[in-house]
Amino acid sequence: MKPKHNLAALCALSALALSSCGKKSETPADTAATPPAAAPAASGGTVGGVPLTTEFPPELIEGTPKPMNVPNLVPSPAKAPEFLVPEGTTLLSKGKKVTSSDDNPIIGDLTLVTDGDKDAGEGYFVELLDGLQWVQIDLENSATVSAIWVWHFHSQKRAYNDVIVQISDDPEFKTGVTTVYNNDYDDTSKLGKGSDNPYTESRFGIVIDGKGNKGRYVRLYSNGSTANEMNHYIEVEVFGKAP
Repeated sequence: MKPKHNLAALCALSALALSSCGKKSETPADTAATPPAAAPAASGGTVGGVPLTTEFPPELIEGTPKPMNVPNLVPSPAKAPEFLVPEGTTLLSKGKKVTSSDDNPIIGDLTLVTDGDKDAGEGYFVELLDGLQWVQIDLENSATVSAIWVWHFHSQKRAYNDVIVQISDDPEFKTGVTTVYNNDYDDTSKLGKGSDNPYTESRFGIVIDGKGNKGRYVRLYSNGSTANEMNHYIEVEVFGKAP
């Protein structure tokens, strides 16, 4: 038989263990965080920067989506992850002039691209002709571009083809052109084969790393989608620092 003082110690230890079992570990993973009014963007960006934020439209899914037979397709995200930009980064594109390869859009007006409204549905998007088309934003001054956030038509699951984003100080995009995004994996646009993965549209759009490239103009290409041959834009936001 064990000595009485050892038995008493064991009982005390057992009581302490039982009292601890009922307590939930107070770790950050167990604490429900209050979501911010504007969630941060996609993962990546400037090391040591600050989170880039914007307002997101409500989700609106309409119609029956068509099959998206696109290799390496990135599914629509459940939330917008974090994207970091240099401190002092601001929205440069709000209300700025937009031009296009299609002088007469089928639906909507080019001003919708930079009007700040990202809602889906009728009256919120511009529709361009089929084939390879582009929209171009004039920032009015050559700026250091940190990020470009893009919303195509997102009220139906679809992927747009040959999405290419370029920055330049040349309005004709003949000289000094920097490509910051290209998912034209088979070079059907004849602008160079891209290595970025095609993605599924969502209310979170896609945020593209501007990588600090400088330019006055931002041009965005597309070549129809998995839904139809037309090209659509709801909103484009260019973030950076003006001189």
